[in-house]
Amino acid sequence: MLNTVVVLRTLTSSAPPSWFMNSIAFWGWVMLGLMCIGGFFMFRKFLKVLPKADGKSKLDWQNYWVEKSRPLWTEDSKQFLGELVMPVPGPFRDIAKHSIAAEIGKIAVETGSSEVTRDHCIKGYIIATPKRDYQFLMTFLHKKGIDYTPYEHLLNK
Repeated sequence: MLNTVVVLRTLTSSAPPSWFMNSIAFWGWVMLGLMCIGGFFMFRKFLKVLPKADGKSKLDWQNYWVEKSRPLWTEDSKQFLGELVMPVPGPFRDIAKHSIAAEIGKIAVETGSSEVTRDHCIKGYIIATPKRDYQFLMTFLHKKGIDYTPYEHLLNK
C-alpha cells in the first residue's frame, strides 16, 4: 500500500523534465527570431508603399515605368532580363525582375528608344541592384562575350 501511494504521488506531483522545458524555451526563441525577420521584410515593403513628396510611392513609380515601357520590350530583351535575374532565389525572383524591369523601362523611355536593348538591360540592372551583385554581372557578361567597359562608370559609383 505504501509503495502505491509513493508511486502515485511521484506521478501526479512531479514537474516536467528539464529537457522538455529547455526545448520549449528553444522553440520560443526560434519563433521570436523568425517573427522578427518576417516583420523586418514586411516593414521594408510598407516603406515602399508610403507616398513620397510627389504623391506616388516607389511601387507606383515601378508600375508606371513597367506599363509605359511594355510595348518596347522584345523577346530577346525579356529573355536577357530573365537570364540576369537567374541567381536571385526563386521566391524573390519575380519581385526583383519587376523592379529591375522598371528601371530598364525608365531608361529606355527617357532615351526615346523604339525598343529595349541589351544596353538598356545592363544599365538598368546596374542601377537597380546593389553593389554586391555587380560581380555576378561581370562574370555573366564575360561568359556571354559582352564587353562591360562602357559600364564601368556605373559600376564604380
